[in-house]
Amino acid sequence: MVTKEMETLSPEALSLFGKPTKAKLIERVVFWGFRVGTYFVLACAASIFIDIFYKGGKTVFQSEYPFINVEFLTGSPQTLHVFEHDGASYELSDSDFRVFKEEAGVSIVSDTYAYSGGGIWPCIVGTVLLVVGSMAIALTLGILSAIFLSEYSKPGKVLNAVRLSILNLAGVPSIVFGIFGMGMFVLAFGWNVSLIAGWFTLAFMVLPIVISASEESMRAIPQGLRDASLALGASKWTAIRTNVLPYAMPGILTSSIIGVARVAGETAPIMFTAAYALRDQLPWQGLEHWYDFFFQGVMALPYHIYVVSAKIPQNEYTSRMQYGTAFVFLFIVAGITLISILLRIRMRKKYRW
Repeated sequence: MVTKEMETLSPEALSLFGKPTKAKLIERVVFWGFRVGTYFVLACAASIFIDIFYKGGKTVFQSEYPFINVEFLTGSPQTLHVFEHDGASYELSDSDFRVFKEEAGVSIVSDTYAYSGGGIWPCIVGTVLLVVGSMAIALTLGILSAIFLSEYSKPGKVLNAVRLSILNLAGVPSIVFGIFGMGMFVLAFGWNVSLIAGWFTLAFMVLPIVISASEESMRAIPQGLRDASLALGASKWTAIRTNVLPYAMPGILTSSIIGVARVAGETAPIMFTAAYALRDQLPWQGLEHWYDFFFQGVMALPYHIYVVSAKIPQNEYTSRMQYGTAFVFLFIVAGITLISILLRIRMRKKYRW
């Protein structure tokens, strides 16, 4: 069988590539199957993001000055009151509704919708604190573990077992880490539902990714850099600190990008260890001692989306809150990830080998 493409080929090309065979036809079909599948996945992802940006944008942005819904970004979640008064329709959060009733001086009957008024500022603060704290712990423990596995450990059955365990931990469902965190940090350590319990739970969840990526990055550094440093009289730790870690840092930051995306989007672990469905105070408010900050529970965007989507009756007002929260959540994750990417680019330009 000679195709149109084959007819246009020169005799030299035909002799080089040969005639079409069954194997080549199957390969072409598989290639197009993968290609169509990839485009289908991208189209599905694009449709989801477009839907979130369109519907969430109507919550975050407005047509009048200052063109941004400041109350939504700076307020706390509240009950929404929908009512009519003197021929006008009103949609007021709980605090504004109480003020309106006092000024009107009359009893007003309204339809109430839980979690559909106010804003998401405590959720934003809680999400950022959880991501930053857990990634700081995960990077610290992960890099130290990777240094030991890559530079100090001796090959053998024990090392292979440790690496196999790390790979297995990377596939453990997040709900299991949530139960582990609740049993160890919340109950056994007595930390209760708090930031520090959420930090360590999320850090342990992303730790296998950080260790594996960091170890591979350090093992990729040429042995000559270590030998040259040792030949000049430096200690092994000095050689690692000056000639290995800086050049491996871009790869380590790559693992942090993956970790940020996973940590920020998890609901199950923080539901058991760190997050409240509703908390007006921020972690640094109402403290007796400075260290009480670490033992405060917080609100978080993924848990707030879960509560608004699954725990209360659905209507147009809850839908508006869901999409607005998801819109802001995506921007926060993208912002933190962008910072990691920029740091990685800067490190790659500074350290080249």
